[in-house]
Amino acid sequence: MERVISNATPLIYLAKADQLNLLHLIFEEIIIPNAVYKEVVIEGIQREKNDAFRIKKMINDGWLHVRAVKTPFQGGLRIHPGETEVISLALETGIKTVLMDDVKARTAAEIAGLSPRGTIWLLLKAVKRKILDFDQFLVALEAIVSSGFYIKEDIFLKAVVTAKNFSST
Repeated sequence: MERVISNATPLIYLAKADQLNLLHLIFEEIIIPNAVYKEVVIEGIQREKNDAFRIKKMINDGWLHVRAVKTPFQGGLRIHPGETEVISLALETGIKTVLMDDVKARTAAEIAGLSPRGTIWLLLKAVKRKILDFDQFLVALEAIVSSGFYIKEDIFLKAVVTAKNFSST
């Protein structure tokens, strides 16, 4: 099993789709930096977002670990503080896989030598590992999209075809 550093967006949308357990089933260790904790849990609870309470439970249950960043990443691209801390923490810990969906942040992560992966990649990984079947994938994908996750139509269709292929093997 692998370790991963996650940004806010994958956590929020997996929580909205009631699929946070996928993180625990796929990764040995899931870490978030303080900035992501503040954005997702503290500010989310203040706004009474259900996903914030689910993510806080994941932390309380020991599935998700919060860590402080020692040295902020200076990558040249202007990205959100949470994304900057995700990259910083990945570089500090030697963890190469980072979960993030923002294109500019993913580019910054690639420049830093990391492997950025997104929410859809995680769902597909769950299908490939037989954690989700094709129908469960479709339900999860629809729940994520209907809760506000933006995905281009061609990427949506490619994800569905890929999931169907994974589920057929």
